Amino acid sequence: MKKMFCIGYKCTLCGKEFPYNGKMLTCPECGEKGILDIQFDYQGIKSALTREKLAANKNFSMFRYAPLLPLRNTDFGRYLRVGYTPLYKANLIHSELGLDSVYIKDDGHNPTGSLKDRASAVAVAHAIENDYTTIACSSTGNAASSCAGNAARMGIKSVIFVPQRAPEGKLAQLLVYGAKVVSVAGDYRATFELSRDAIAKYGWYNRNAGINPVMTEGKKTVALEIAEQLDWNVTDWVAVSVGDGCTVGGIYNGFRDLKEIGLIDRVPKILGVQSLGCCPFVTAATGDGKLVPAEENTLADSIAVGIPRNPVKALRAIRESHGAWIAVSDNDILEGMKLLGRTEGVFSEPAAASVTAGVKQAVQDGIIKKSESVTIISTGSGLKDVKNALKAVTRPVPCEPTIEALEASGIL
Repeated sequence: MKKMFCIGYKCTLCGKEFPYNGKMLTCPECGEKGILDIQFDYQGIKSALTREKLAANKNFSMFRYAPLLPLRNTDFGRYLRVGYTPLYKANLIHSELGLDSVYIKDDGHNPTGSLKDRASAVAVAHAIENDYTTIACSSTGNAASSCAGNAARMGIKSVIFVPQRAPEGKLAQLLVYGAKVVSVAGDYRATFELSRDAIAKYGWYNRNAGINPVMTEGKKTVALEIAEQLDWNVTDWVAVSVGDGCTVGGIYNGFRDLKEIGLIDRVPKILGVQSLGCCPFVTAATGDGKLVPAEENTLADSIAVGIPRNPVKALRAIRESHGAWIAVSDNDILEGMKLLGRTEGVFSEPAAASVTAGVKQAVQDGIIKKSESVTIISTGSGLKDVKNALKAVTRPVPCEPTIEALEASGIL
């Protein structure tokens, strides 16, 4: 067993602190909306996680950052290899975005094809440490498939609740991984509420990111990797799509943790990107600051969350990093998908492609300056949603198998 550096919980609403026991989900005084932060002993971590130790570490997965994770175990060799995904320095896209320097973090290379594997791997490890045999969650797709895949690898059962609109690619993953799938006749809110009630009734491990504070800690590892892969010189901006709020909250936490232990000297500004068809955070940021329910009217299903469950962490991430919120149309998202694929060979699903569109818009609006460097996080593979990917492109023209027909086709 490794030394645990978790020292407590702090409620994001009332600020009350509690000792760490590895089992609390939400604040007992604020109820379900009292999302917790896990607090760490940064002084202890400073000696356990150094640049020198990381340089010598041959575990090229997210578990190389174990001192910053709420887990007791040290043997992660049996788990899926989550994390340490590629960080590419852009060859072409920076000029089309009007920027001098762009990096692309491609988390579509994770085992089930999305950043959500980071949360699910930690959730499965945490469930096993606490003797659960079944793990459950609600999801628009990626959290569901990542939960099912990581659970299957470790031999525990998964029960997944998805809205009926979930893309077939993600649904296929769930079924292949052997999950028990509940296709809910309703939106994400109805799906979440049914999963919450079922988890309470049957006593399953709760992987829901809007409830379990462990999820944020898994997601923050993408920030830890970005910093290490940039040799601890983080870009001026880091851009990510936002749905429930857990991912952007985790990214901020990761950079903040690194600054606290002295591995980086500043937290990058964070650009939170939403779809115009579902942008409660953008509406709150540009209005009176209050989060109100939004319609879930976007093809970017992974960020189609009308009532985010992690509002405090998400809003804090942008505010405290001195970042910005932005919303883009579905047409812009499809164009962003084509642009990233055509210029850099990275195939992003719609939610991930929204980030490319958001950065482009932010440059045009003067939010991001030409001289500022940006890391774009592509949170999921385009193979997750081929149906919408095909909307972004022109279908191939049939051609007879002769050179003459090829020349006459106009394809070349």
